Amino acid sequence: EIEASILELSRKASPGYHYSFKALMNRINGEVKVVDMNEKRSTPFLSYMGWAASILLAVGLFWMYQQNQELKSNIEVVEKQNVDLEQQIADTDSSLEQTQELLNTLRDKNISVIPLGGQDVSPTSYAKAYWNKQEEKVFIDAKGLPEPPDGFVYQVWSLKLSPLTPTSMGLLEDFATDENKVFALNNPNDSEAFGITLEPAGGSESPTLEQLYTLGVVNAS
Repeated sequence: EIEASILELSRKASPGYHYSFKALMNRINGEVKVVDMNEKRSTPFLSYMGWAASILLAVGLFWMYQQNQELKSNIEVVEKQNVDLEQQIADTDSSLEQTQELLNTLRDKNISVIPLGGQDVSPTSYAKAYWNKQEEKVFIDAKGLPEPPDGFVYQVWSLKLSPLTPTSMGLLEDFATDENKVFALNNPNDSEAFGITLEPAGGSESPTLEQLYTLGVVNAS
């Protein structure tokens, strides 16, 4: 009876257009889509893969940048080491040349060698004077002298013995830093002896005999 009443009502409201109750229900059921509330939205797998690939690419590029910077730094260090090594070799070659030149000078046939023995203030001290009278040069080998205290310097004297007349030949400057301790000095004097005294920095006009470290007499030829 209810179905018949609904159909009758539908027929009267819409003449010529009617459905059976079953057809109406089928239409309603066909248009209404039941949504499952438990259905989860799925993220596409390719989207995850894209993000992962981007992250890996960024990490890879950063790592390559770091490696490139480290490589550049290492190359700079090696290049600096090579420059330093080349400079050391050049310095060594130059030092060897200077040493050989000095040896040749000291072995010259015109060189007179005068040993300078230690005196009362320093009995263990010694030195040698290599005098080339023709060239008016004296080379003082001061390897046997102790390092002078701060504020003092060694001064070399040309001596005439009778009467005793000292003439300054110069100072042994930079004694501590000079490696071979051989000093070249001019000597235009007619020397009869050589002496080395310890003097205040800058030297003295006359020798301090109480600080006479070494003394040697020129042999008469």
